[in-house]
Amino acid sequence: MTEGAALVVVVWEGCPTCKLVAPVIEQLQAAGVLSVLHREETAQGLEASYRLGVETVPTLVRGDERLVGWERAAWEAFTGVAGLGAGLPDYRPGCGSRTQEPGVVDELAERFGVEALLARQVELAPLEDEMEAMFDRGWTDGLPVVPPTPARVMRMLAGTTRSPDEVVAVVPPDLVEATVEKVAINAVMAGCKPEYLPIVLTAVEAACTDSFNGHGLLATTYFSGPVVIVNGPRARAVGMNGGGNALGQGNRANATIGRALQLVIRNVGGGKPGGVDRATLGNPGKYSFCFAEDEESSPWEPLSVERGFSADATTVTLFAGEGPRGVVDQLSRTPESLARSFAACLQSVAHPKLVLGFDAVLVVSPEHARVFTEGGWDKARLRKELMELLTRPGTELVRGAGGITEGLPEAFKDASLPKFRADGLLIVHAGGRAGLFSSIIGGWVNGETGSQPITMEVKP
Repeated sequence: MTEGAALVVVVWEGCPTCKLVAPVIEQLQAAGVLSVLHREETAQGLEASYRLGVETVPTLVRGDERLVGWERAAWEAFTGVAGLGAGLPDYRPGCGSRTQEPGVVDELAERFGVEALLARQVELAPLEDEMEAMFDRGWTDGLPVVPPTPARVMRMLAGTTRSPDEVVAVVPPDLVEATVEKVAINAVMAGCKPEYLPIVLTAVEAACTDSFNGHGLLATTYFSGPVVIVNGPRARAVGMNGGGNALGQGNRANATIGRALQLVIRNVGGGKPGGVDRATLGNPGKYSFCFAEDEESSPWEPLSVERGFSADATTVTLFAGEGPRGVVDQLSRTPESLARSFAACLQSVAHPKLVLGFDAVLVVSPEHARVFTEGGWDKARLRKELMELLTRPGTELVRGAGGITEGLPEAFKDASLPKFRADGLLIVHAGGRAGLFSSIIGGWVNGETGSQPITMEVKP
């Protein structure tokens, strides 16, 4: 027990257990050990309960320790007063605090929680439509966003243990510090639930690393944008989709986590199309491109484990990618044949004659994965075979070969070159249980002037 700390008790007259222990409260007062009594039926008591983070009444608080409900032996040990509640039952569970009631929690956040928020609040004119006001101020990605009221931001911040004023990253292109609070504001606007926030925070951190090179990715005239791949138990807990239509619409977590990252880049970092964002065509994934790997039905180790993390860790892998392209092979029933189909399609990333400069993600569907599993191929074998199949003589790759001006300099004519660098082909398992289709997500240029895939563990 915390020595010398004041004993605080929180009760509510609408709670039967609180009524039951009223004589016990009197005993504690008579013994001189009760420092403060807060009653939630009063405005002052409700505020105190909110600030103390009380969720159940009655609650006894002393320093960092607390006790909820009524249990005679526990109360006597906690208060140091013997003989409490003679004639009362030995135990009764507590009731929900008024601070947890629908409507009340929002009201309390509006009244008292906003003190912890540092962001400037924008006052709208009485006749302004809040949705149109956000469009007019350039805060949206072209679609409506959720108004980030103080109550909504406070609820979002409850999704993480990180302090609201903690700096998550310095966001390009304007190199502005993004705090947890600023990320939470954009997560609200994107439509996230609070439990998504730790994943969004990690995605923002990853996007702003030198290795990922978010500034370069934003400024390129290429098609690409951030692709967010999530592994681990939190992905499943928040309901992310790695199954049917994993790369498409319809799943709130997938859609809003990826969108929140893009809104942070836009609203905090200043990365807007027509400004630093110079994409010639772009791709629809720049609204949001986020999905989970289907680990539970996968025959292979997860992407996160391949990249050095434990199987029980939740991770975010960020890849600078374009839109997905389909791989159709409904006839191959051997790994050898299907691998050749994959290789033929992978050759087209960026351009069939451009090698080593671009990475790719190969998303293997369950039905295609089954072909490899039944043939005894693990992921390492598939990657090895693909790298061999994707190695071509320089005579086919140099400028002018095949009547195509695009290609490598003549100096590579006598070389034999793979399509991808050794770690430039990521393989993940996702998709519906029906359909012999897989997908390729081509990457932006890699190396020092480009982007490297990066994997980070999600913090609570």
